[in-house]
Amino acid sequence: MNKFEKLDPQGSVFRVLDADSPHVFVHSQYMTDFISFKSLKRSTKPNAFLLAPVDFCLASKPDKASPFIPAPPDALFRQVQDIIANQKRWGDVKADPTTRQIRFIAKTPLMGFKDDVDIQVIAGETENTSTIAIYSRSRVGYSDLGANHKRVDGIMTQILAQ
Repeated sequence: MNKFEKLDPQGSVFRVLDADSPHVFVHSQYMTDFISFKSLKRSTKPNAFLLAPVDFCLASKPDKASPFIPAPPDALFRQVQDIIANQKRWGDVKADPTTRQIRFIAKTPLMGFKDDVDIQVIAGETENTSTIAIYSRSRVGYSDLGANHKRVDGIMTQILAQ
């Protein structure tokens, strides 16, 4: 499990000490905007993409089932944080290492539209496996022309390549 250094007296901003990356995160105790994948109800618009384990989302059907990944959940969580940090148009990152949830905003390249992305790393059946749920959706428009699907596939490609 990760160790943390508080960077403010309230303990809402902290740095992960034993991670390979120097990212600073806001603790979710002060945030209310992480989604619940269990109770997620999707819009009927075709401008979103959901990758999740089978039967993880009780109120919505995923577009694609997520695979099991041969990595402990904390290691996968750090890997996802690094992937997000290395993207130029992804920002406003909020992360909670205790629930292994991440939320960020991705801006589209041409028009700069903001898309919301939520991720949760889930422990697998053994301590050295995990899986992931990713929900990427556009804030505006009816169709996203496959942008959210491409984004989720891109994240998964980077995860599986390491």
